[in-house]
Amino acid sequence: MKNLTSLVFMTLLATPLLAQVNYSEDIAPIIYDHCTKCHRQGEIAPFALEGYDDAQSWGTMIEYVTSIKTMPPWSPDPDYRHFNDENVLTDAQISLITEWVDGGMIQGDPDLEPDLPEFPEGSQIGVPDLVLTMDEAYLHEGDGTDQYQVFVLETGLQEDIDIEAIEVRADNANICHHAILAVDTSNQAYELDEADPDYGYEGFGGFGFEPEIEFWTAWVPGANPIVYPSTIGTQLFADSKVLMQMHYGPTSADEYDQTSVNIFFADDPIQRYIYTFPISPYNLEELFLIPPNEITTFHGTQEVDFDLSLLGIAPHCHLLGKSWEAYAVTPDNETIPLISIPQWQFNWQGFYTFENMVHIPAGSTVHCIATYDNTIDNPYNPNVPPEWSYWGEGTEDEMYLCYLTIIPYLEGDEDISLASADENNMMKYPDHELFPSYPNPTRDQFTIGFSLESAENVNCDLIDHNGRVVRSLASNKHYAMGYHKIKFDVSDLAAGTYYYRLYFDEFDQSHVICVVE
Repeated sequence: MKNLTSLVFMTLLATPLLAQVNYSEDIAPIIYDHCTKCHRQGEIAPFALEGYDDAQSWGTMIEYVTSIKTMPPWSPDPDYRHFNDENVLTDAQISLITEWVDGGMIQGDPDLEPDLPEFPEGSQIGVPDLVLTMDEAYLHEGDGTDQYQVFVLETGLQEDIDIEAIEVRADNANICHHAILAVDTSNQAYELDEADPDYGYEGFGGFGFEPEIEFWTAWVPGANPIVYPSTIGTQLFADSKVLMQMHYGPTSADEYDQTSVNIFFADDPIQRYIYTFPISPYNLEELFLIPPNEITTFHGTQEVDFDLSLLGIAPHCHLLGKSWEAYAVTPDNETIPLISIPQWQFNWQGFYTFENMVHIPAGSTVHCIATYDNTIDNPYNPNVPPEWSYWGEGTEDEMYLCYLTIIPYLEGDEDISLASADENNMMKYPDHELFPSYPNPTRDQFTIGFSLESAENVNCDLIDHNGRVVRSLASNKHYAMGYHKIKFDVSDLAAGTYYYRLYFDEFDQSHVICVVE
């Protein structure tokens, strides 16, 4: 018996104890990577997540909203198409959060907690070259109605300027629903402004005339500003005005807003200017009318007359929206998936940038399919009982729009990585750096991240413990300055310890990845 007891005791000593999930080592990296960009002082989220005390206070809520996958807010289906600013938790990360909360939200060793990312003040991108702010605060009265108000922002530019990024900084998250920006060099907007007794002028039907650039950019809450790759972008003209059509949502109390627009000049001359066009009810074969007590689907198409590169896509509808799908069919009958939103969320719509430019050959057809639920089963239906719904700019009206941002195609566009504004410039890293992978260990897929202080041709290899390259993850692939992610499937590899190595010019760095049975 004594020998048996000793054997059991020695076996217990030899068996490693499972480490308890703690904030410093397990949860903080998830929070800082996926949550803090919005959950910090001055940003859109209603509370901050900038340390252990914040996370512990909201731990139960964090566990709930991540377990039902409403947070982080990300509508596109990642199994259909990946986007640059994708913000999706893995099942393993969700399980870690649940285990942490169930285990009493242990802090762990504070010295092992990663540093809080450094965020620029007043911007998700950096220091703007030009800031356009509304001349005065606009009063949106608390009468429960929508308002579309156009504000004229004078640029003061003496010459045409190339632009690489535009960032709308909404002042009042309680009422700012979305904004559409245009550019004009005439005085027509000023004339409309002078005729309206309030600051700005009412613009439910658009801008009241056709500006020089009718759709310069747009903003919705939660959307990340787009930073275009070198030599690609847009333009501002000398003596131009930026027209901002802000949609203010209904409120029961008087609210004020004084939104700003941050503009970033291009470091390199723009060689190809972007163009955004909508697929709209003009692309439908039937009238855009949504009957009550029915689920209705609209299928619009657009023929492509020339080879183009698609940079981004933005479906848009209102409260009856149920789902979206967009794809292109080439002349060779190849289907190119663009976006799928299986559960439309009116409050979390965005402008989604592809990881790389998507080549749409001439002769292709773009398909945009939107489904609307105008039944009593739709909890967001503004009408109870349901009523006929028509096109309109009010929240309780409906829309069918899918914006496509394009440039003419050049050979090699597919290999150009579109920098993610979400992490590319939000978290400023001083040097080239390779980051730890996640999840680690893994059985199926892992993701690595790296930042570049300048554009580089990157190599990345997966290496076994004998030093043999088992997979090339990137071979002399060009990446723009900023933050990038690479995802890889390792389900076919034997269990063991591997290394992923990132190298180019004088940079060479490796990290360990563990593949388990």
